[in-house]
Amino acid sequence: MSLALNEEQLLLKDSAEGFFRKKAPVRALRQLRDERDPDGFSRALWREMVDMGWAGTFLPEEYGGLDCGFVELGVVLEAAGRTLAASPLFATVALCGSGIVLGGSEAQKSDLLPRIAAGELLLALALEEGTHHRPAQIVASGAPADNGYVIDGRKLHVLDGHVADKFIVAARTAGEEGDTEGISLFVVDREARGVTVERRTMVDSRNMAEVRFEGVQVAGTDLLGGLHEGYTLLQQIIDRGNIALCAEMLGSMQEAFERTVAYLKQREQFDASIGSFQALQHRAAQMFCEIELSRSVVMKALRSIDEDAARCSAHGQHGEGPGLRHLPPGQRRGHPDARRYRHDGRRRDRLFSQARPGGAADTGGRALSPAAVWRVCGDTIEHLHSHNLGC
Repeated sequence: MSLALNEEQLLLKDSAEGFFRKKAPVRALRQLRDERDPDGFSRALWREMVDMGWAGTFLPEEYGGLDCGFVELGVVLEAAGRTLAASPLFATVALCGSGIVLGGSEAQKSDLLPRIAAGELLLALALEEGTHHRPAQIVASGAPADNGYVIDGRKLHVLDGHVADKFIVAARTAGEEGDTEGISLFVVDREARGVTVERRTMVDSRNMAEVRFEGVQVAGTDLLGGLHEGYTLLQQIIDRGNIALCAEMLGSMQEAFERTVAYLKQREQFDASIGSFQALQHRAAQMFCEIELSRSVVMKALRSIDEDAARCSAHGQHGEGPGLRHLPPGQRRGHPDARRYRHDGRRRDRLFSQARPGGAADTGGRALSPAAVWRVCGDTIEHLHSHNLGC
């Protein structure tokens, strides 16, 4: 398995980095935050991203996508992470697009995927029901009724839910709360009677929503995947989401590191550049090595999706790598711009963590906040090595 980008992927990387640097610098996120933009992202920017084909990077060609692969999506997300670009790319494409590709019927794929690729449809995954990330703790119900189902329940922390046209909703159709069996996924229209969406603006400027479903009727054709078998599909969606987030965090990490190194070369103290001080050189060298190791893990996870989707989760699901743990202390001693960048970079209010119980990244079932990522992901590489995890 190659852990390097090919020529076409390198061209995509250069194009994406140039695009986001010009069209969506960090100040754009601050502007959206300060102006309390109702969407939380630029529709014009999203249209340009769609025109460049990024909304259909890994979607099959027969449904309007480019059929390039998940590596290409990771390349774009890494570039977006460098400037903290706000867009529906993660929620609509990486999460929900994956769910439809993996579990959708032919009719669902033909209806939804072309609209996703064309930027005509925004989706959100409605999963969480509590403050902790426990995908099996589903109380929302999907009761059979009139050749379809009636959904009742409340979903919290729905990423980009306030702008979504449709939701992929996890509901319980059998079993008890906590059972992995008996969970089903449904595609629910935002305009369906009984759907109420309330936006929540998070402290990290990310867009979340609380979505209520009260007697929402859906047809049997709205079932995504098999009845009572949604947990397996949900796990695959979450795995892909983890890997996509890792790619985005890698971009943020690389940008912060480069800003810090640039400042080490500029700042002078005791009539010498502080970059000439051995202690800071050692710290920068260690950061560089950790980032490169993290890059290899992310690349292997991305390629694993394209080469064998059934075994893609082992690398990405445990986090980003020790680089995120080591980078912040260096930033606190480095460029003040890098410190502000790190603060703006706390964009992910809720990560879809699949930490193994008792493993190095185990959080006891708690959802990973951006601050926790810096701590929990620190043991990723060691965990992978010690358990010989591979795809």
